[in-house]
Amino acid sequence: ETMFIFWNQFEEEEHNPNFWYVKGKEDLHASLSMKPNMHQAKNLILFLGELKAPVSGIFNMKEMYKQRMFPLLSSFPFDPNKLVMNSMASDTVYSSHTICKYNGLGLVLYFPGKSVGIVSTEHVQHASLAASYSHTPERGWYSDKELPSEAVTGGCKDIAYQLVHNTDINVILGGGRQYMFPKETIDPEYSTVTGSRQDKTSLVDVWLRSRNNAKYVWNKNDFDAVKEHNTDYLMGLFEPKDTRYELECDPSMDPSLTELVEKAIKILCRNSKGFYLFVEDNGRIDHGHHAGLWNLTGELDTLSVVTANHSHVFSFGGYSSSGNPVLAEDGKSFTNALYGNGPGYQIVNVTRPDMNVTISSSDEYLQQAAVPLDSETHGSEDVTIFVKGPMAHLFHGVQEQSYIPHAMAYAACLEPYTDCLLEDYGICTQFSLVVLMLRTV
Repeated sequence: ETMFIFWNQFEEEEHNPNFWYVKGKEDLHASLSMKPNMHQAKNLILFLGELKAPVSGIFNMKEMYKQRMFPLLSSFPFDPNKLVMNSMASDTVYSSHTICKYNGLGLVLYFPGKSVGIVSTEHVQHASLAASYSHTPERGWYSDKELPSEAVTGGCKDIAYQLVHNTDINVILGGGRQYMFPKETIDPEYSTVTGSRQDKTSLVDVWLRSRNNAKYVWNKNDFDAVKEHNTDYLMGLFEPKDTRYELECDPSMDPSLTELVEKAIKILCRNSKGFYLFVEDNGRIDHGHHAGLWNLTGELDTLSVVTANHSHVFSFGGYSSSGNPVLAEDGKSFTNALYGNGPGYQIVNVTRPDMNVTISSSDEYLQQAAVPLDSETHGSEDVTIFVKGPMAHLFHGVQEQSYIPHAMAYAACLEPYTDCLLEDYGICTQFSLVVLMLRTV
C-alpha cells in the first residue's frame, strides 16, 4: 500500500473544502499568467525511469505541481517489431530522434560544445545507457568477456571499451566496476569479486590518463571529497554491477541518486556553453518512494524533461481507506497495487492467500499477479512527460516517442535545428534547489 498512499494522505488543511476552492482559483490564475519561454535552452536534463504509468502513482504529484512541472505531453513508446518497447530501444529513440528496433543501439550522443553527464542506478554499461554512446548489436556485451569469437574476429568492441574510447563524457556515475577491470583485479569492496575483462586492461586507468582534472571514485567518502570547482571529469562506479536497491543501500558507502545528480550538475555547469545530463533510474528504486532529482538549475535557461521509457503491467484498484487492504468477494483482502503478470502469482487450487498489512509491508513481499511469469513484463500504454524550462510548450498532446529528442534539440538549437534563431539567455544557472519526488515499484 505504501506505493500509492500519498494520494490519500491529506494534510489537515486539505480536509477543508474551501482549501480546494482557493487552490483551484490560484492555479487558474497561475495558468493564465503563464507565458511561453522562447529562449534557447543552455542546459538539457533528461530524467528517465523504467516506470509504470507516471501519472498513476510514480511521481509525487504534489511536488511536481508545486514546482510548476506540469504533465504537458503523453508519449507512445513504439517499436515497429514489437508491441511493447524495451529500455534499450526506447533510450536510443530519446537520443537519436528516430524509432529504433527492439535490440538496437546507436552512437548518438552529440552535444557540440556542451559538457555531458550520465547518471544511472544500474551499471553504466547497461543497454539503456549504452544506447547513448555505443554502436553494438548485442546489449549483453558489457566487457570483452561477453564477446563471442566471431565478434572479436570482426573487430567488434565491448560496451565498456566504447564508453572510454568512443565518447568524451564528463561525468559517469553508477555501477559497473566489474566490466572496467581485468579478471586479475580484486574488487575493492568485495574480496570474492574480480573484474571480468580478459584483455588485462584497466579501462579506468585508460580513462584517467587521457583526461585532465579527472577523478575516479568507488565509495561515498571519496565521492564526497571530490571538489567540483577543480574537477572536469568524474567517474564513480559504486558496485561491481547494478547499484543496490534503496532499501539495501549502505549510507556510508553508497551515494544516493540525489547526491549523484547534484554532484553531476555542479561539475557540468562549469561549462559556459551549458550541458546535457541524462539520468536513468532503471528499476533500482524499491517499493515505496525515492527522492529523485535535486535540480541546481533554473527554468529560465534549463529545459528539464522527466518521463519514463515505458510502463509496466501495474495497476491500482479498489476503494479502501488510506493504508487499508481492499476486501474482495471471496472475503479475502488484497492490496490496491496489483500486477498483470509476474512472480507474484499466488493462486493455488483456484484460491489465493489472504492479505494483511504485516505481509504486504515486508521488503520481500511480491505484489499479487494475475499471470505467472518469472519476471514481470513491460506495458504498452502511453507514458506522461513532465516538462519545465525554455520551449516547454513544444511538449503537448500525444506524440510518438521520437518527437521528444526533436523538441529538446530545437530548444537548444542543436542538430538538426542549429538555425532555430532562439534568443540566448546567457545567464548563470545557480538557483535554489528544486526537489522532484519520484515514486515507482
